[in-house]
Amino acid sequence: MKSLLLCLFVAIVSFSAKAKSIDNGIEASKSDINGTVVNTVSKKALKDVSVTVYTSNKEKVLITDVNGHYSFDDLTPGTYRVVFEKSGYKKVVKEKVVIKGDDGLQLNIEMLEEGDFMFVPGVLNMSAFN
Repeated sequence: MKSLLLCLFVAIVSFSAKAKSIDNGIEASKSDINGTVVNTVSKKALKDVSVTVYTSNKEKVLITDVNGHYSFDDLTPGTYRVVFEKSGYKKVVKEKVVIKGDDGLQLNIEMLEEGDFMFVPGVLNMSAFN
């Protein structure tokens, strides 16, 4: 009887966890911000990224897991500033991130390593070489 109750409990917990998940496996709840942080060049997940959500009078901080995932739960509707920081990488700041009503927000971020730079196509002025 005890093993039957244990199996029933595990099944209920598993079902409720699956009901809360979204396509990419990140749990989404009412009024939250979640996503994944990856390296811009390699597209590999970045663990241990400090993610800070700022409001006008509070801040919440967490660290990404080994898969680069993060999730802020229990945020109220409003406008937030979200900052992503990791040693060796350029800081990423997202201003005016808006959470509306019951909507959650998925915010996936790419971070560029310090010292890396992106090539931007431009016009080459050949007159300087004449």
